[in-house]
Amino acid sequence: MAERLSIRELADVFAIETELAQAIATAPGPGGGIVLTNLPPLPGLDYASLKAKREDVILLRLTGNRDGSAAVDYTVNAASGFPLVTGNNTGSGGGALPVNHVLPAWDIAAGLYLATALLTAERHRARTGEGQEVTAALSDVMLAMVGHLGYVGDVHINGSARPAIGNDLYGSFGRDFATADGSRVIIIALTPRQWRAIGRATGLADKLAMIGAMMEVDLDTETGRYEARDAIAALLARWCAKRTLAEIRAVFNGSGVLWGPFQDFVELVRDDPRCSSANPLFAEIDQPGIGRYPMPGLPLDFSASPRQPTRPAPRLGEHTEQVLSEVLGLSSGEIARLRDAGIAA
Repeated sequence: MAERLSIRELADVFAIETELAQAIATAPGPGGGIVLTNLPPLPGLDYASLKAKREDVILLRLTGNRDGSAAVDYTVNAASGFPLVTGNNTGSGGGALPVNHVLPAWDIAAGLYLATALLTAERHRARTGEGQEVTAALSDVMLAMVGHLGYVGDVHINGSARPAIGNDLYGSFGRDFATADGSRVIIIALTPRQWRAIGRATGLADKLAMIGAMMEVDLDTETGRYEARDAIAALLARWCAKRTLAEIRAVFNGSGVLWGPFQDFVELVRDDPRCSSANPLFAEIDQPGIGRYPMPGLPLDFSASPRQPTRPAPRLGEHTEQVLSEVLGLSSGEIARLRDAGIAA
């Protein structure tokens, strides 16, 4: 059974933890004094307290909602409108059933925003010597993206929202098709060049042109292709159903057609060379406690700096002593005191 601590002992531990956190947050040097957290302002760890110890401290804080209430990717996504236009299922009342996408899109977007904010704040500090507090709400990240993609304006200007149309590409032409061997592919035509490439590669150019004439739409426009999407898809569905994935790949590769196969995680890892050590993004790494597998590094290539080798993910606490001694300059005795208190491990 874990030993229970008295109120006095808990207060002492909290004081040590706060002191340690402040020391880490306000560590000297040009690379120190930067804090990223999703915790609410705690006594001694708020911006004013940290700034009192280091004038140029940078504090980045992520909240759920702007008012400080809790939210996570799934609850934010539920409010975004996207689950009701994902898929094409309808409920008993005719309304769309929500499909909450498994990709944590808002967490990813928030992480990228915060990384950009950190670089911006650090560059401001390098130029002016000033620190600052930067806050972001996960729900605001969602709202910004929904607005930037035009969905807020669509409702205000047109008074409607896009429908749930399955895998069709909203506003242009794109749909998934079954192949003769049970695979599925997606074919997209965003531009007139891509549209004409589909006709040439499949040999359906004349028949596709007839659809435009019969429906009195201009298939060189996205609006025209969207309006005629069902008729276009009917022709392409028959063409794909007569060919295997390998045959379609052979026809489309190098043709200018915008397309791609659907694949599950196993197929991605097993069959796609982009997800292997053939791609400089990946390297075979031994991860302690897990095993050896291809691990991605940074998906950016800088001409001024060679790609750094991918390293195993650090184990929890692996660098604790190094940070305490090299960054904070604590003695072995002070580090031992933190260990005895259960604060450092």
